[in-house]
Amino acid sequence: MTSLYSSIHPADSVNLSTRTHGAVFNLEYSPDGSVLTVACEQTEVLLFDPVSSKHIKTLSEAHEDCVNNIRFLDNRMFATCSDDTTIALWDLRKLNSKVCTLHGHTSWVKNIEYDTNTRLLVTSGFDGNVIIWDTNRCTEDGCPHKKFFHTRFLMRMRLTPDCSKMLISTSSGYLLILHELDLTKSLEVGSYPILRARRTASTSDMTSTSSDTRPSSSPCHNSDLGPLFEKHMSRSSQREGASPRNSLEVLTPEVPGERDRGNCITSLQLHPKGWATLLRCSSNTDDQEWTCVYEFQEGAPVRQVSPRCSLRLTHYIEEANVGRGYIKELCFSPDGRMIASPYAYGIRLLGFDSQCKELVDCLPKKAGTLQVIRSLYSHKDVVLTTKFSPTHCQIASGCLSGRVSLYQPKF
Repeated sequence: MTSLYSSIHPADSVNLSTRTHGAVFNLEYSPDGSVLTVACEQTEVLLFDPVSSKHIKTLSEAHEDCVNNIRFLDNRMFATCSDDTTIALWDLRKLNSKVCTLHGHTSWVKNIEYDTNTRLLVTSGFDGNVIIWDTNRCTEDGCPHKKFFHTRFLMRMRLTPDCSKMLISTSSGYLLILHELDLTKSLEVGSYPILRARRTASTSDMTSTSSDTRPSSSPCHNSDLGPLFEKHMSRSSQREGASPRNSLEVLTPEVPGERDRGNCITSLQLHPKGWATLLRCSSNTDDQEWTCVYEFQEGAPVRQVSPRCSLRLTHYIEEANVGRGYIKELCFSPDGRMIASPYAYGIRLLGFDSQCKELVDCLPKKAGTLQVIRSLYSHKDVVLTTKFSPTHCQIASGCLSGRVSLYQPKF
């Protein structure tokens, strides 16, 4: 594996038919690896053949504002979301028009998740809402939907691969985890228990924000999470045994270098086997940026009195902190051995050790540094997003000036 990943070089830049699309905010491969989609700043979605690097289609007016995220539901259906507050469903077999447009958010929609078992689409936005859409009953007018969860300063939301947990990151430094997830229930205030609420000793002074991307100098309090936290922490009963459905854990993850300052969790990803979560964090003064890996610690006792964090920092590395104010989207490889992380005008391939071992085979007793396996540079502007192909040994990256580059092994 070390030889394979070390042999990756810049291969091609995809042949763009237009230079009007602006920055590249997100990349997504279809599950079979046959299509690479590109979410662009200027309302466009681009589609490419990642093998030949040839342009397939440009959806020139996919939305009325920035396209932020793309998620495939299967090999032909995909969803896009935008700062225009909408989500659009598309069919690769009929790209001349949308399948439908989904309305429900009141601010920028930032990411999309999908539960393949229930066929429920899950979206989150800067309005603080997580909304569930029932694609089983989709028509040309949209899908039935309901508000599932709300919290202030929401940045990103992810589902674990088995959909047993939902993780939500915030710009005020909190990480929320919903355990024993049941997407069929709306979580109104008082309808779910607070399992644990814990601040690690190294992150005791967190900060809140009224901005979308960067914290302010105001102290962070429980009220940053909204009424749900204030009203029900005192009412949480002391339970033993299995976690109740949709129980909420509130964490402030330990971040190296942030012992006396707050941080903003800008990017959030999950290990493909559900073993860990991957965070990109920036300091509230925006002068430091870190990539951190946290292991899920299963079997932690469910006790409100003496809570134990269900996440443990295992690996970290400081980033270049170039392109301040922009969110950099990093990712795991399909096998979970590698991390592709934007780094200034290129990307770095990071391993848990120098031999590219599985995470479970090299868990340190104390948090250790991620190992740089390969550094790749092919852009002339700040890289904002990376993505591994699910089927080929290929990586794609996109930058602020709109270039998309591909990387493959070269022996």
